[in-house]
Amino acid sequence: MKKIEAIIKPFKLEEVKDALHDVGIEGMTVSEVKGFGRQKGHTEIYRGSEYTVDFLPKIKIELVVSDAKVVEATQAIVKAAKTGKIGDGKIFISSVTEAIRIRTEEKGDSAV
Repeated sequence: MKKIEAIIKPFKLEEVKDALHDVGIEGMTVSEVKGFGRQKGHTEIYRGSEYTVDFLPKIKIELVVSDAKVVEATQAIVKAAKTGKIGDGKIFISSVTEAIRIRTEEKGDSAV
């Protein structure tokens, strides 16, 4: 099993959710986060004063999938989240050694 963490632009959430649903992935956790990468934030003008916004609003999607679904899931996220502009986000993939469904105590892939 693998855990996929995707950091995307907030307005792309619905498209990514739909794309994942289309490839058969239904469960995910979504968090509102802030951060920056190479773009280093941006400047804004408020009441005539210019200031730097270092941390930009992003959405973090976390999902655990079987090894067989990793490529399909990541391709769906990239296709749905990509705008071609700086700040589109990142995807991180890590190994999951065990998953347990609390209600039924199922383990492994069946728990996901």
